[in-house]
Amino acid sequence: SLAGVVGRKAGSVSGYAYSPALKASGKTWNAATLDMWLTSSTKTVPGTKMPYTQADAGKRKAIIDYLQTVK
Repeated sequence: SLAGVVGRKAGSVSGYAYSPALKASGKTWNAATLDMWLTSSTKTVPGTKMPYTQADAGKRKAIIDYLQTVK
């Protein structure tokens, strides 16, 4: 679940098999880090096993705005 992702340390939810790269990234999810991730997850965290790219800035903003409301 992405509920509560904003403000959470990347790779920190127990019970999910995150890539070692994401767990070691040291990132905390906020608007800026989510935008980087959504722009190019593999550049943001090389070695991630969850590749994703959204080139449209408006769509990225909509996703981030939504994630900030999900608790």
